[in-house]
Amino acid sequence: MTPLDLTSDPVSLTAALVDIPSPSHHEKQLADLVEAALRRLPGLPDSQIIRRGNTVAAATRRGLGRRVILAGHLDTVPLAGNVPHQLIDDVLHGCGTVDMKSGLAVYLHLFALLADAPDLTSDLTLIAYEAEEVESRFNGLGHLAVSDPEWLRGDLALLGEPSNGIIEAGCQGTLRLRVTAHGARAHSARAWLGENAAHRIGPVIARIADYEARRVDIDGCHYREGLNVVQLESFVATNTIPDKAHVLVNFRFAPDRTEDEALDHVLRYLAIDNLDDGFTVTLEDSMPGALPGLQQSAAAALIESVGEVRAKLGWTDVARFAPLGVPAVNFGPGDPAFAHRVEEQVPVAQITHVASQLRNFLTTRPS
Repeated sequence: MTPLDLTSDPVSLTAALVDIPSPSHHEKQLADLVEAALRRLPGLPDSQIIRRGNTVAAATRRGLGRRVILAGHLDTVPLAGNVPHQLIDDVLHGCGTVDMKSGLAVYLHLFALLADAPDLTSDLTLIAYEAEEVESRFNGLGHLAVSDPEWLRGDLALLGEPSNGIIEAGCQGTLRLRVTAHGARAHSARAWLGENAAHRIGPVIARIADYEARRVDIDGCHYREGLNVVQLESFVATNTIPDKAHVLVNFRFAPDRTEDEALDHVLRYLAIDNLDDGFTVTLEDSMPGALPGLQQSAAAALIESVGEVRAKLGWTDVARFAPLGVPAVNFGPGDPAFAHRVEEQVPVAQITHVASQLRNFLTTRPS
């Protein structure tokens, strides 16, 4: 396999990363190449590079008074016949071009270019991590936060998530709650002998459908919450009254709520305490949001450099920096609407534009 040249232009580096397949749980080859490329950088001792599983991190230690973390995941969703890359009319096509090998390429390129450069104004931490596209328990950044939390400490963290070259600040929290109604089976010709669980859960669904989403402004970023049924299941046979009905409810909450506050809000809204013993409720998953933290000086300097900022309406790994008090934003090339699609693609001009904006930020003295 051809070694990676991190100092090559970020478009060429994106193409090289795309051509190295790395679906979740299969990042080793790419992690090996990234680690080897980092260890070849002049002026960066091996002691400033770590490897944890298929997560690779490197850091400068120049005493510049401010630290910026550049983090991006190595993995993609499963391939769909969209590797190797194709370059068509200045648009790069291929798996991961948007989510998020173009963002990772920009971060790797700038780290390699600036790590020993005299015009760098912030120390840098680079984290290329595994398993973002699967269950949270596999997430390499999450593992690093537990095993080596000092590597997530800094004045500002950037995640290379696709954001169309606009800063997307903070992120929403998310929780999933399973509500199960219990009934009694019976032949559908003698339905009165049973109790239809699907009918029993109907009022819960109606309540969710009537939910009025809260909108909240935090640091000028507008977050809109949402409560929705994302899975509905109730079936035994076509001639049988079902004895169970399941509704999986997803609540996306603004980052001014804690996880406990969000759960309490949903339970109160659904009037769970008023349900009889024929219902069970299980919290299946919960992740906190992240406040934008745009008033902190490093974040304000980035906004001044880039010029555009909006709220992140989904959940991303920026939330892993919130417990450490590190403001974190999403900033990368690519339209997120193309993420995970067979026709995933990113304009090369957007890659170079994001790289130029970020280089300007990293080489401008804080005011």
